[in-house]
Amino acid sequence: MTLLRLAFKSLRSRSLTTTLTIFSIALSVMLLVGVDRLRDAAQVGFSGTLSRTDLVVGARGGGLPLLLSTVFHIGNASNNISWETYQHFAHHPAVAWTIPISIGDSHRGYRVVSTDENFYAHYQYRRDHHLAFAQGRLPSSLFDIALGAEVASRLHYHLGQKIILSHGIEEKSIIQHTNTSFTIVGILAPTATPVDRALYMTLLGDEAMHFGWEGGTPPAIGEDTPKLDPSKLKVDEITSFLLGTKSRVSTLYLQREINTYKPEPLTAIIPAYTLQELWSILDYADKTLSIVSAAVLVVGLLAMLIALYTALNERRREIAILRAVGLHARQIFALFLLESTLIAAIGTALGIAAVYGLLFVLHTTIENRFGLPVALVGLSTRVEIYALVTLVSAALLGAIPAFRAYRNSLVDGLNAH
Repeated sequence: MTLLRLAFKSLRSRSLTTTLTIFSIALSVMLLVGVDRLRDAAQVGFSGTLSRTDLVVGARGGGLPLLLSTVFHIGNASNNISWETYQHFAHHPAVAWTIPISIGDSHRGYRVVSTDENFYAHYQYRRDHHLAFAQGRLPSSLFDIALGAEVASRLHYHLGQKIILSHGIEEKSIIQHTNTSFTIVGILAPTATPVDRALYMTLLGDEAMHFGWEGGTPPAIGEDTPKLDPSKLKVDEITSFLLGTKSRVSTLYLQREINTYKPEPLTAIIPAYTLQELWSILDYADKTLSIVSAAVLVVGLLAMLIALYTALNERRREIAILRAVGLHARQIFALFLLESTLIAAIGTALGIAAVYGLLFVLHTTIENRFGLPVALVGLSTRVEIYALVTLVSAALLGAIPAFRAYRNSLVDGLNAH
């Protein structure tokens, strides 16, 4: 206890240097732990984007592009699939439900998704969360449209407002569907998933918007645009679809059947596996951030070493007096080790507390703005390892000035000027 009191008094006597050193270590630990918590949040966010969906089905191609285009609205599907093929599997004995997805248009940089009522009934995220409407209702007629929470918030749209959609997914498209305006009838509640960043309409609404187009192109300039006849509207193709099976056991059999479907080349992926593949790709960025954070921590610990070592010359008389009043050289060594460990412990505790404090205050903002569900739970194993490594490293680095103090003789200390 005597050494501990001495260590605290010694650090307090050099309060400015001690405070700055603790602050540098706290910032380093804060960065390291913050990256860890956001990493976990990002992984939960990715894996929780789509739940209780057994297969994602699209045209033949890579599984990752299919997942990105269908679920995350990134990139384009390799091709479309016919409505007949979709109906075949929608009525398959092993299938409980399906969600058709058609993507190809946008509005001010946000994707427009054409689907049906199954999307609102069966789409789930974060295990068992269902979609809900913050305002209004789901689209039912041809020119109804619903907005994701982020779209409504960023563009300041409200119910009853009419909007014009753009052909293609570019933020500034040269082709506008000016002949068919859509009325906002619903705004979805926030989900912190890509659902928030899209607009949703009916499949027949998509067909009505492109009525009279031949080969995917609008009528030429000067050519008469045919008058819309709702009775002639029918869905010919969709981009992809999600499905849930009646039994998880049949998922692999159904996946094989879809992948070997002879009338049309298809790809069926299990989203949970492909999400893990996606995360493994993004994990490189996380490792890079962790390395940078660890480097910052090393710099903080070196700053502590420099502060303790440069103070040795000023403390030679102090050490000599301690030796004169009966402190053994080994106790002097232990005192310096204790000081470095205390600095690291206080800095680590402050850094961890600061991270969790900021996450407590900002977790709602982080979730709504960036889609990262931050879990305010206890310390993870990785954070505990970080704290332990910081303390051990501080003790090892503190041994350098401690050994120097150990070797300072009583006479050298008393004669120091």
